[in-house]
Amino acid sequence: MFEAPPVLISLTSFGAAEVMRHGQLYFAELSRQAGADGVEVRGELLASSAGELQALRDAGNVRVYSSPEGLWKADGKLDADALQRALDIAAQLAAPRLKMSIGGFGAVSTASLQDLKNTLDHAACELVIENDQTPGAGTLASLVRFFSAADAAGLQLPMTFDVGNWHYLGECPLQAAAALGSRVGYVHAKGVQRRPDKWVAVPLAESAAPWRAVLRGLPADVPWAIEYPLIGDDLVTVTSKEIEVLRAAARLQLETA
Repeated sequence: MFEAPPVLISLTSFGAAEVMRHGQLYFAELSRQAGADGVEVRGELLASSAGELQALRDAGNVRVYSSPEGLWKADGKLDADALQRALDIAAQLAAPRLKMSIGGFGAVSTASLQDLKNTLDHAACELVIENDQTPGAGTLASLVRFFSAADAAGLQLPMTFDVGNWHYLGECPLQAAAALGSRVGYVHAKGVQRRPDKWVAVPLAESAAPWRAVLRGLPADVPWAIEYPLIGDDLVTVTSKEIEVLRAAARLQLETA
C-alpha cells in the first residue's frame, strides 16, 4: 500500500477578500475539517491583530510560512531585513518551512550567498525557494543560475515547484521539472487557463495545462499543496474533494514508479 504525501492548503486558495474577512485561522480550521495535512500561511494575508500568529501556532497545523518579500533587492543586495522578518514570523508560527523567492538575485548577488548561509545555519526552519511569476525569479534560466551559484557556495536549498507559475512567463513546466525536479522539496499544484488578457489559476480538473504529466516529473514523497481557487457553498466538501484529487494523483505516481 502506497501512502500519499502530505497534502496542504495554501490559504490564499480561499480568496484574498474572504481570508482577510474571516482570518487565516478560520480557514486553517476549515482545512483541517476537510482532511488536509496542514496549511501554508500567507504573509500578504496576515491581519494586524497581535494574537493572530499565536492563534495560528496554537492551531498546530501550520507547515509553511510564505513570505511575499524576495530574498534579494532589485539592486542585487541581500535583503537581510526581509529575511529576518520572514524567519521571525515562521518561528512565531512554529512553521518548519519558510517559502521565499529569490527576488532580484543577479551577478552581484553571489558574494552574499555566504551571508545567507550563515543566517540559515542558525534558523529553526528550512528555506525553500519558489519559482514566482516574475522574469527575474520565475524563469528556468534564472533559477538554474541561482541554484548553481548556491550549490557552489555550499548552500543546498530545496525548491518549491509551482506547477502553474511557469505559464505566466511563457516557460515549459515539463522542461522545468526535468531540470529541477531532483531538488524539489515542496510542490504547489495549480491548474491554469489562458484568458484573452492573462493566465488565471483554476482547479486541476479545469486546467488547460498537462498537470498530471508535470506532477509525474516531481517527487511524490514531499508535501504537495493546493494553490488554486476553492469556491463553493459547502467549502469543506469542495476542499475535501480537491484534496482527494491530489492524493489520488500522488498515490498513482508512487504505485507506478
